[in-house]
Amino acid sequence: MGELVAPLEILGALLVLFGLVLALFILRRYLLARNGATFDCSLKREHPRRASAWILGVARYSEHRLEWFRIFTISPRPSRVLDRSQLDLVEWKPPNEDEIHAILPGAVIVRCSYGKENPVILEMAMTKSDYTGFATWLEAAPPGMQPFSA
Repeated sequence: MGELVAPLEILGALLVLFGLVLALFILRRYLLARNGATFDCSLKREHPRRASAWILGVARYSEHRLEWFRIFTISPRPSRVLDRSQLDLVEWKPPNEDEIHAILPGAVIVRCSYGKENPVILEMAMTKSDYTGFATWLEAAPPGMQPFSA
């Protein structure tokens, strides 16, 4: 019986650690959602040396910016912040066969340009209803901001 105590203690400690990490993920998602309008949004990052990859995340928009957070981290800071005045909607499209397995089911691909002088093309995957809210948020920009041109 004595030889089982140490492995059971290790297993118990691992279960407690797993529970704490899971609780941190849930708490983080709750805190993100209570501070503004959030939606599930995968982001495609362009890598010059390797193939681009979709990264699961959550986006939150406020009055002047869109913040994007990775799903699998406990950091409270956004991984990417996009200024609303620099963001223009280019198009949306259904995912192709390669993309359909890398993004959430039922998502559409939204292409945006970011920046005025040397714009960068960003691709985000979100549900059609989230796209409607996102496009409305861009279109309803305060006076002085350019509306999107899609």
